Amino acid sequence: MIHLMIFLPLLGSLLLFAFPRQWREEVAGFFAALTLGLGLLIWRGGGAELFSINWVPALGVTYSVELGGASLALALVTAFMTLVAVVYAARRVENPGTMLSLVLAMETGLLGIFAARDLVLFYVFFEDALIPALLMLAIYGGPARMRALVKFGAYTLFGSLLMLLSIIGVKYYGGSPTFALSDLVQHPVEGPAQTWLYLGFLAAMAVKLPLWPLHAWLPDFHEQNHASGVPDVMGTLYKVGGYGLFVFALPLFPDASLALRPVLMGLAAFTALYAAWIAFRQTNWKRLLAYAGLSHMGIVALGIFSLNETATVGALYLLAFQNVYTGALFLAVGMLQERVGSLDTRVGGVMTQAGALGGLTMSLWFASIAVPGLAGFVGEFSVLLGAYQVAPWLTFVAGLSTIAAAAYALTAFQTTFWQGRPPGGVRVADLRQTEWLVLGVPLAVAILFGVYSAPALNLIQPAVRGVLSTLGGT
Repeated sequence: MIHLMIFLPLLGSLLLFAFPRQWREEVAGFFAALTLGLGLLIWRGGGAELFSINWVPALGVTYSVELGGASLALALVTAFMTLVAVVYAARRVENPGTMLSLVLAMETGLLGIFAARDLVLFYVFFEDALIPALLMLAIYGGPARMRALVKFGAYTLFGSLLMLLSIIGVKYYGGSPTFALSDLVQHPVEGPAQTWLYLGFLAAMAVKLPLWPLHAWLPDFHEQNHASGVPDVMGTLYKVGGYGLFVFALPLFPDASLALRPVLMGLAAFTALYAAWIAFRQTNWKRLLAYAGLSHMGIVALGIFSLNETATVGALYLLAFQNVYTGALFLAVGMLQERVGSLDTRVGGVMTQAGALGGLTMSLWFASIAVPGLAGFVGEFSVLLGAYQVAPWLTFVAGLSTIAAAAYALTAFQTTFWQGRPPGGVRVADLRQTEWLVLGVPLAVAILFGVYSAPALNLIQPAVRGVLSTLGGT
């Protein structure tokens, strides 16, 4: 069943154009819903155990996949938000066949990233998810999309090259017979080579988290993507750097992780606060959301680099559920842009004409700024609580970003939804038809896992304990 879940979206992507144009939205929705259903069945069955066969025996490459623990939680969120994106794209994007095909193809790459237990297989899925993201930007992007595309591609390919060199080095210096994670862990790299290989792997993951200073592609990427926000949802799901560090970097480079912990925690804390400060100065909704996401990823990185159980659990929890409310916020911004023709935060007065849109957007922002009772609070509070035991002052610096988040989010919301409407402004229609579901269901998920976090924590916590036990995490 795990193989079907991974590759079913790709099959749907390829088959989509075999159907008449008027049926493509329903076909894409069927494949996305079926993928989510398979994920729920795997969860009900306790996860999918490790499956491993030789793929390229001459090179030691295996097809090793597993879905359980944190990887299953992230896969379920990916399948859920992909379905939400497909539903909205079918209504919002003109002639959406190509975009729906790319969304489904990217879903396979993302699910493969979370399921892979072989470093080369992980790299293949890592690159597979990149191609649809680039194509969506190239085909549907704004007037400056080529500059954003080149920047995004350059950063990603640079990081990918360093990761590939590290992958080869891990097998070569460790003497492992294959690239399978289980074999690599049993044949560790010792000495200074481990640190250098860790830095190479870290560079690729820092681009995908992202972390300062490898974040410069992010604002342009989101600003130039299609105004609907659908590619932004998938781009948010592609922030897989924290997961890659947890699953591969910590077990493979334990000594380097411990040695570099203070430096990396400092970098993460700086990223969180720096991005929150820059977000406060933005007047474009997409750039604001991009920097808000960057600040959240700083908190995620702080938790993972701390090597503390509570903080790491919180980091993975935050990594999963920020995809839900941040993705939904991008769609809410897309709805706003459709109505007023602008992404500027200074349009003013929207709440008086579109109360439901304003109310749901505000509630999603509450999840984003970690208001208690919503999923964002569980993740951020756990990270700060655990990281404080390791580095109190760095945690204090990162914690300031939560105050800044309230400032930039509520200021921008007030300017857009409450401030006086400019004379001659267009009439803003409220939510209609499927838009209620597109925003309401993610909000319901954020509320559910803010109040009742046990199902997700029961998946994440054992996986964290297993990884940290191999390197003496506290």
